[in-house]
Order: sequence, then structure tokens, then C-alpha cells
Amino acid sequence: MAKQVDYERIERSAKTRNTVRNTIVYILLTFWAVMVLFPFYWMVLTSVKDYGSYNAERIPALFTLHPTFENYAEAFTAVPLAQYFGNTVIFTLVTTAVMLIVTILAAFAFSRLNFKGKDLVFTLFLALMMIPNELVIITNFVTITDLDLRNTFTGLILPSVTSVFYIYLLKENFAQIPDELYYAAKVDGCSDLKYLLKVMVPICKPTIVTVTILKVIECWNSYVWPRLITDDQAYFLVSNGIQEIRENGFGRENIPAMMAAVVVISVPLIILFLIFHKKIMEGVSRGGTKG
Repeated sequence: MAKQVDYERIERSAKTRNTVRNTIVYILLTFWAVMVLFPFYWMVLTSVKDYGSYNAERIPALFTLHPTFENYAEAFTAVPLAQYFGNTVIFTLVTTAVMLIVTILAAFAFSRLNFKGKDLVFTLFLALMMIPNELVIITNFVTITDLDLRNTFTGLILPSVTSVFYIYLLKENFAQIPDELYYAAKVDGCSDLKYLLKVMVPICKPTIVTVTILKVIECWNSYVWPRLITDDQAYFLVSNGIQEIRENGFGRENIPAMMAAVVVISVPLIILFLIFHKKIMEGVSRGGTKG
């Protein structure tokens, strides 16, 4: 009987410790979530505040009873934001599509094909990740300028159509597919390209989806390269547009409209991440698992 009481006491003590630990964890996670989400909440809140009301606030209000969407209309009329948005969509879609073709073919060559010096070439290829981005940007700028491709979509897109990291990630994922499948396909007369498209791509779809989403986010947030290579408004991306809004005085004078423009630019990526965040985590975990 005494042992049973001891067991019950130990069980209650363990449950209490678990409850306390879980409570602390949830409190810390909630605090962290508030810290992370508050800037976005403040951005959205400011974007729906009336210009006069915003300027009249001595102490910033954490909510508004009279939201307005006039700031969004003003953000689109003060600068050609819709044109910048369209340019960014074109840049993102074309760059991502070309990058996927290059990455998939390169990853297939490094993971499945046998050619002399493959390991050495791949090692040297990985060594490119150690080169500072600033040096790469300088080299790309000189090359694009010499080719007279400044202020063109070609000049914007070309330096972004490959990625050492994405090729490495996909190559490791391709390497997990058993060699027996490849040899069996070759016996049946299947070409390398057909094997890649019919077998490897479907099996590694989560990783490919992850690479696609990450590249879309990278292109959408691109700032330094578009800022360097374009000075014609006809080729400005949304990142250039936000900088223009800030520099021409409109953004400094009308903060709510500035925030409205930022919300419009940010929402597509947030929606994309919320829809595919499970695919991203699944693809990254698959790419980092061997065997």
C-alpha cells in the first residue's frame, strides 16, 4: 500500500513538473511571437490610420477606431507602384524558372552521372560559397556593364540564375535515391533526361518546392543588385520603389501611405510562406538527411 502511495505521489510530482515546464515554455513562446509579430502589426496599423490622426498623436496609439484605406490608393498614385510590382513578378518568375532548370540539371549531373574529375569539380564548386558576396557583385556589375545590359531584364536576371547552395541541397537529395532504380531504368532503355523527369523529380518534389519558394522570396526581396544595375524607372523592382518613395520626400511626409506600400509588397510573401511552410520544412529536412 505504501509503495502504491509513493508511486502516485511520484506520478503527481512528475505531472506537476511537466505542467510547470510546459507553462513556462508556452509563456516564452508567446512572448517571442509577440516580439516577432508586433512590427508587422504596427506596420498594418499605421497603414490604416488617417494622415491627420497619425500626425496628431503625441503618444502612438496601439489601435484605431476609424481605419481608412485611402493610404493604399495614395501609395499607388504617388509612385508607379503597380509597375514596380509587375516588374518584380516578371523578374521573380523568369529567374526562378531558369534557376530551377539549371539547378536540377546540375544536381543530376553531380549526383548520378560519372565523369572524370567529378568530385574535384564539385569540391571547387562548393568552394564558391566561401567567396564574399561583395566580390561577386562587383564582378557581375563589371560583366553586365561591359555587355551593355544595364537597365534590362536580362541584366537583372542573369546573375541570379544559379545557386551553389540550392544545387548542393538538391544534389544531396538526389543522391538518396537508390542506384538500382537508375540501372533498372537504363536496362529498360530509359534516357537520362527521361529518368530525371519521370523518377527523380517526382521523388524529390518536396525539396524542389522548397528551393522554388526560397528563390521566389530571395528574388522578391532582392535589393542590392537591382539598385546597382538599374537607374531607369521602367525597370525598377518593388525594393527600388520603396527606396524611391523614401527618397522623394513622399515617404517621409506621409508615413501611413509609406506603410501601406510596404504592406502591399509584404503580403504576397507572407501568404506564400503560410501556405507552403510545411513543404519548406519537409524539403530542408529531406535535403539534410542521408540514407
